[in-house]
Amino acid sequence: MSTIVVIGAGQAGSSLAAGLRKLGHEGPVILIGEEPVLPYQRPPLSKKYLLGEMELERLYLRPESFYAENDIALRLGARVEAIDPAAQTLALGGETLRFDQLALTTGSVPRRLPASIGGRLEGVHEVRGLADVDAMAPEFTEGAHVLIVGGGYIGLEAAAVAASKGLKVTLVEMAERILQRVAAPETSDYFRDLHRRHGVEILEGTGLERLTGETRVTGAVLSNGRELAVDFAVVGVGIQPSTALAEAAGLEIENGIRVDAFGRTSHPAIWAAGDCASFPHGGARLRLESVPNAIDMAECVAGNMLGAGEPYVPKPWFWSDQYDVKLQIAGLNTGYDRVVTRRAAGEGPVSFWYFAGERLLAVDAMNDPRAYMVGKRLIEGGMTADPAQVADPGADLRALLKAAAR
Repeated sequence: MSTIVVIGAGQAGSSLAAGLRKLGHEGPVILIGEEPVLPYQRPPLSKKYLLGEMELERLYLRPESFYAENDIALRLGARVEAIDPAAQTLALGGETLRFDQLALTTGSVPRRLPASIGGRLEGVHEVRGLADVDAMAPEFTEGAHVLIVGGGYIGLEAAAVAASKGLKVTLVEMAERILQRVAAPETSDYFRDLHRRHGVEILEGTGLERLTGETRVTGAVLSNGRELAVDFAVVGVGIQPSTALAEAAGLEIENGIRVDAFGRTSHPAIWAAGDCASFPHGGARLRLESVPNAIDMAECVAGNMLGAGEPYVPKPWFWSDQYDVKLQIAGLNTGYDRVVTRRAAGEGPVSFWYFAGERLLAVDAMNDPRAYMVGKRLIEGGMTADPAQVADPGADLRALLKAAAR
């Protein structure tokens, strides 16, 4: 029987292995993960888990019994040293495993600060895996001063947790504004104001010159010459696809592991899905860093490994929790030329709708699940919305769907 090996036991890897069994694959399925714990969900790590509101067991994607019941062989705490595509084997801790098909779901890794500016000092933390968060959690003590480096969603979520736990928080962002790479100025303004209301000091257009300290971080020198005394630092300066294993095996790399529309790499027996994979989309190539993409793409690839022949069509959506605000994002805002604001009276829900000409591209909805759901249905259906109706708080959002469907 055909043996399928999955390297990477995160959201994509777990979903792909489960998808193979659900679709009827009867041969061996081996799921390999470097971390010594069951596959778990990552988004709560920088939110509820760090806040102490979620226990470890609740992070697990599936109980251990699921893998046994579905005859999925878990190889946890195991690192694949090399892949030999020609022989269709991989080296794993002195052992050689043969595969008929291989799926790479290796995810992504955080960008680290260079050692030359203090990035390897004790007390400098990245937010990616369970071990990272477990290591930093004891630092979050009331009154401590934390420096957050990076004003993307990871940095802002860490800042929200720290402020909620009574820490003094300083966040530095080298770009002109927080969220500049991923959101419109309107969304940046919303979250800047939210954090400042919670006491977070946000310094935009300000880089980190260096961290100071002998063996442990004790301070920071900023690009504007300002010096800070800090107790620890959290670095959230982005992530990059984990491609080293694939690259060493000679697979094509293009902003991630390059796959075709079906998830197949440049080797016919090797596939990839999730954060690590870039796929064709709209005449270009796209790589998405999100849980929904990891699940959907993994399930699609599982089917294609078994002969389904279905191209992957992404339906992008994302979310972030900060304080009592839930941000939900539908679509991709790349190429927008205007943003329409829909705001309830007072401090109620607000949403920002991205348009390119008359075409609706994306929606950022803050505590506004209805705007998010309507926007998502419009975008996924290839429909648009009347900007004037969007901007009118008295207009029924459901009418947008009816009008667009006509």
